[in-house]
Amino acid sequence: MKLAIGNDHVAVEMKKEIKAYLEEKGIEVIDVGTNSTERFNYPVSGYKVAKLVAAGEVDGGVLICGTGVGISLAANKVKGIRACVCSEPYSAKLSKQHNNSNIIAFGARVIGVETAKMIVDEWLNAKYEGGRHQVRIDMIAEIENTGHLEAAEQ
Repeated sequence: MKLAIGNDHVAVEMKKEIKAYLEEKGIEVIDVGTNSTERFNYPVSGYKVAKLVAAGEVDGGVLICGTGVGISLAANKVKGIRACVCSEPYSAKLSKQHNNSNIIAFGARVIGVETAKMIVDEWLNAKYEGGRHQVRIDMIAEIENTGHLEAAEQ
C-alpha cells in the first residue's frame, strides 16, 4: 500500500509521527507536506495529495492542518476526491464504508497523536460497502461533473 501525506506548518510534528506510524506498518508514504514551522499555505499540500490520489499514484491520502477542515476543502476541489475530516475513529470507519473516502483529514489542534493513529487505523481497515451507498456516491459525482443534481431539481 502507498499513501500520500500532507500538512501545514501547524501539523509538522503530528505529520512526522503519523508518517512513522504508517511506515512501521509497512506502508510506503509519499510526503508532500512541509517540515518547517514557518507559515505554509495548507491548500498546497491538500492539492498535492489529492492530485496523487486522483491520478491513482497512491492508494489514499492523509491530510493534517490545524483543524483538518481547510486542507480537506482544498483537496475536495480536485475531481474524484472524497476527503473527510474526522476527529474520532467511528466517523473515519464510516467515511470509508459509506462514502468511499479516499483521503482522511484531521486537526493537529483538535486531536492528539494517539487519537490520530486510531482514526488512521479505522480508515485503513474499513472497506467500502457499495450497494445502497453507491447511489449517493453517484449523486456526488453528478454534482462534481455537471454542477447539478437532477434528483434535487425535480
